[in-house]
Amino acid sequence: MKELIYVLVDHNGENINPTSLETLVLGQELAEKTGRRLHALLLGCNVRNLAEQLAGYEVDSVIYTDNALLEDYTFESQCEALSQILKTETPALLLMAHSYQNIDMAPRLSARLGKALVTDCVDFKLSEGELVFVRKMFRAKLYADVRVRSEPPWLVTLQAGSRFADALVKGSAKVIDRQVDLSSVEIKRVTGETVDFAKDRVDLSQAETIVAVGRGIKKQENMDLIRDLADVVNAEIGASRPVVDNDWLSRDRQIGSSGQTVSPRLYLAIGISGAIQHVVGMKSSQCIVAINSDRNAPIFNVATYGILGDLQEIVPALTKKLREIL
Repeated sequence: MKELIYVLVDHNGENINPTSLETLVLGQELAEKTGRRLHALLLGCNVRNLAEQLAGYEVDSVIYTDNALLEDYTFESQCEALSQILKTETPALLLMAHSYQNIDMAPRLSARLGKALVTDCVDFKLSEGELVFVRKMFRAKLYADVRVRSEPPWLVTLQAGSRFADALVKGSAKVIDRQVDLSSVEIKRVTGETVDFAKDRVDLSQAETIVAVGRGIKKQENMDLIRDLADVVNAEIGASRPVVDNDWLSRDRQIGSSGQTVSPRLYLAIGISGAIQHVVGMKSSQCIVAINSDRNAPIFNVATYGILGDLQEIVPALTKKLREIL
């Protein structure tokens, strides 16, 4: 049934992973462009309620599998469940978010099925009737077009921030309970303890507004200007690497190739030159406002709006005006 597209939806048992919703957006786009039918796929234990949430989007169906061995992630149970489903249905594609869990599982599933895996994609296009996937290379300095020649299903992971979950088309889909047999699964890797990495740390990937600061801030004392602005617009504070290296902000605030990847509605880049290592982590933001005193700063090439001037003059004035408006 090569006309099918499956999207694997990640969750924590209570909430759906936002990056999976972004992947579902890509699935909707692919279904529209290729005429294929789209199905959301949910693995877990007692996840009927999450399946019903997904049924509110425009998909042909939401297929969920309830099994005690799928309550906590293990690559053994996840691979076995997906193998059984994919061998039965044989869709054209299995899309999934490029998350830590899927990075661990997808290569194993690819090897088990003997099928192609294309990782960390940011887009797709149709060329002479062929589906081509686009992925970044060499720290996003180049884009590669990837054509797959092997038989389906193809496994594809999507980079976070490549789509906006807000773009999901609403709909009404049927929910299907699909059972798998995991009695033969031997769990070799046991999870001893689950630690919330984000506890007492900042998850900038979920922020809708970010005020980010770079080396142009010049001295730590000027961080107070940034904090005042962030408070007014209810934003999280991010940073380029030099600010973190100077210990002006903690490492979990770093954005870029060696930090977090973000895609907020509004990204205020203050005193950030726009080195490629930083830009790859924020260029998917919906609106980018750059404030910089260097008219040749590369950040202006990706900015929606640019403000040329001294941030020590502009930021307080902007904060004052926004405080009056908001």
